[in-house]
Amino acid sequence: MAGPTTAQRGAGKQEGARDRPPGPRPEGSRIPRRRLLILIAAAVLLLGSGAVWALYGSSWLRVEQVRITGVRVLTPAEVENAARVPMGTPLVSVDTGAIEKRLRQKLPRIDSVDVVRSWPHGIGLKVTERKPVLLVKKGAKFIEVDAEGVRFATVDKAPGHVPLLETATGRSASLRRFGADRLVREAVRVAGDLPGGVAEDTRVVRVASYDAISLELTGDRTVNWGSGEQGAVKAKVLTALMKAAPKAGHFDVSAPTAPAVSGS
Repeated sequence: MAGPTTAQRGAGKQEGARDRPPGPRPEGSRIPRRRLLILIAAAVLLLGSGAVWALYGSSWLRVEQVRITGVRVLTPAEVENAARVPMGTPLVSVDTGAIEKRLRQKLPRIDSVDVVRSWPHGIGLKVTERKPVLLVKKGAKFIEVDAEGVRFATVDKAPGHVPLLETATGRSASLRRFGADRLVREAVRVAGDLPGGVAEDTRVVRVASYDAISLELTGDRTVNWGSGEQGAVKAKVLTALMKAAPKAGHFDVSAPTAPAVSGS
């Protein structure tokens, strides 16, 4: 009887090889992988140490200059002196929040400031100053009041196109009920609602009580505004009245649904 062919013997060997469980890998094959892990860990440690040294220990990334933008009335020197940026210290360790706090405390004219790191050697201070919408006369000087009713600066000369605030409240019931600060905020509210052309011509905002606010304009014109409520509506009505009666001397929009004009 003929024996198995060559092809059958080869197939049998392959099946036998598949049936045998794989033997253990040589112990030496694990050494390169372990060494690789050690090398990777060492590289990460070195890189981390180098980064920390570069940020904190080297002379490369330290504060060398302060760049100030956005100032209009304040000078860059005033801002830099108030900021007290720690020159020569690592840029990464600068406390930007503390700088912002110092600026807002020492310079009330500053409404907001962005303190940013300007790599590799600078600190940037982007300043937004408060803008006066009303002035309160105090002796020979003027106190500037912003759109939030904050009295933020005293100046010797009144800035142009900023109306003077006059209060004639005395010991009125309105003053006792609302308080001086609330009445000032109402005046500020009215000033903010004025149409562009009227705002430029307004010389005085006069507050007699909460609901009795009037305006004194150029050309001996006056406006009875009333309270600060319905400001946008009153502004539109006043604009229409001034176009319809350009030579009028007195405008009353205290009741915007029933406005009145007088004088010529």
